[in-house]
Amino acid sequence: MSHHRIRPFNTRDTYPEQSLDNDLSQGVVARGRTVFLRGQCPQDLDTAENIASSDPAEQTHKVMQNIVQLIEEAGGRIEHLCKLVVYITDVRHREAVYRTMGQYIEGVHPCCTGLVVVALARPDWLVEIDATAVIPD
Repeated sequence: MSHHRIRPFNTRDTYPEQSLDNDLSQGVVARGRTVFLRGQCPQDLDTAENIASSDPAEQTHKVMQNIVQLIEEAGGRIEHLCKLVVYITDVRHREAVYRTMGQYIEGVHPCCTGLVVVALARPDWLVEIDATAVIPD
């Protein structure tokens, strides 16, 4: 790992009542070029078309694929991810969203904040995730 992760943990230990498996940390010390991504939504990056699904897991797959693609376009890798902010429109989607997100961040341990919001920019969206990565010097 190119960044120092402060107090890494897994959500299966901190939220035993939920079916989660996310590698997160309390903090990340990073040095390098910072990449700030706008909130990624379940839409195609080239066409801005929504994916044809109202399933929170499928929407999260697209969101995370977008995040990976944008970090790579900036010259980085998913391992350079430092911070995520997850917005969901229904707390009942939390487990599906976090389980899916966890598939992409296994072993990465970014910091993460989750929020339940009334709505996102488009009524079809159930999840939006913004991300910050730091590509090491």
